[in-house]
Amino acid sequence: GEWLRKTLLEQPMAHESEVLLMFAARREHVVQVIEPALARGDCVVCDRFTDATYAYQGGGHGVSLELIGTLERHVHARCNPDLTLLFDVPGTVSRERLDRMRAKGRVLDKFEREPQAFFDRVRAAYLSRAAAEPARFRIIDSTRPPDQVRADLARIVDEL
Repeated sequence: GEWLRKTLLEQPMAHESEVLLMFAARREHVVQVIEPALARGDCVVCDRFTDATYAYQGGGHGVSLELIGTLERHVHARCNPDLTLLFDVPGTVSRERLDRMRAKGRVLDKFEREPQAFFDRVRAAYLSRAAAEPARFRIIDSTRPPDQVRADLARIVDEL
């Protein structure tokens, strides 16, 4: 699964191919990591899950939301997040942060090199999903200093 994800971040390809490979990687992650952990009674935290696909490939690249939904149901119909933390920043802030990382020598992946309009569409897609499922999403204003963001995160986790 990680090999597929690495390929996705580095290799140019058709946007539909990205979605198919993303769900192949996600299926491996669900089968190898998430389902066994849940079976043991563990709490599972993921860096990104299918909301990211709706945002990046759907919102950002215009891939059919119907296709993404079909794959979601097939790949992990019984395995969906109870809580999603959305660390929200406007596209201009994310672009500034990426530019600082690049200036420090970090090589940006193909998504991080996308134009500003892409990031604006991605953010809009995330916020749309959050509005559609307010009980699952917690939006954290991540334009603030890291200690304030951490305090919000700690409060949310404590509520769990």
